[in-house]
Amino acid sequence: MTTNVKSEVYAQLESVLEAFKEREINRVFFVACGGSSALMYPSKYFLDREAKNITAEVYSSNEFIHRNPSTLGEKSLVILCSHKGKTPETTEAAKFAKNKGALTVSMMFVETAPLADESDFTINYSWVAAGGKEPNPEVMNYAILYRLSMGLLYVKEGNKKYEKLLNSLDNLSTVFDTAEKQYANRAKEYAQAIKNEKTIYTMASGSNYGVAYSFAICILMEMQWINSQAIHAGEFFHGPFEILDKDVPFILLKGLDETRPLEERAEKFLKKYGGKLLILDAMDLDLTGIDEEVKGYLAPIVLNFVLRHHAVAIAEARNHPLETRRYMFKVPY
Repeated sequence: MTTNVKSEVYAQLESVLEAFKEREINRVFFVACGGSSALMYPSKYFLDREAKNITAEVYSSNEFIHRNPSTLGEKSLVILCSHKGKTPETTEAAKFAKNKGALTVSMMFVETAPLADESDFTINYSWVAAGGKEPNPEVMNYAILYRLSMGLLYVKEGNKKYEKLLNSLDNLSTVFDTAEKQYANRAKEYAQAIKNEKTIYTMASGSNYGVAYSFAICILMEMQWINSQAIHAGEFFHGPFEILDKDVPFILLKGLDETRPLEERAEKFLKKYGGKLLILDAMDLDLTGIDEEVKGYLAPIVLNFVLRHHAVAIAEARNHPLETRRYMFKVPY
């Protein structure tokens, strides 16, 4: 992404923030499918923690339409995402929301697509394939969502963490470079150790849960055909822990937000009764340049970056390219 293109993204964001000023907003709906839905969880967590008068929900696009929330209306902001802007359920959700009078803001990697045609505003984020060098992490999909949600609270409630977020996002590139060096060999070692596994569970809580969910359904299931399930750390002891033994692989993400004790409790049990464990702890990351007050919110972006490198390593170890599909985009569904 060139400097000019990045400037265009900032201009798109500024237009949305101006729209926030012009109307009353009391409810935010994050609407998408699959990985695009998963990346919305950290922003919902932020709004849950920080908003005084605005509530937030995450919906799968098709259910959003069929459930038809009674609170959806002229005071609603609906933020949608589809990587190529062609997910039909999400396009229909944007149309549905607009017909209800909501303000619709859609995110996509491409500049033009059906989703853009049905949205009030479109923001084109920066993106590279898993394992590639992200040249502009400050305007990648996670970052755009934070800019929107934190920007909303800045405009409507004067939340002071917005400026700290902006400054922190400008330092993400250095944080990513450090994390890549730290985990490059570890990712390859892990991939060799689990390349023949048929099942791998992922677990997290709070702002990190969406990252665990995305890795389970998009990387392990969709792209590697490995059985998986994202388990919320708070739910682990209410059924799922019965599946654990020394031969069952688990990936646990430990964040820096207020739900970390849930992940620490799960970690203690995993280490006592499990054997095949990958624990990625945000405390082990070098987050120099990230403001202390937003580290808990931004940790998922860095953990997701680390997991992307694990995904590439797993695909190489298993000789199963991430692009391989049986059904997606190949058969009617």
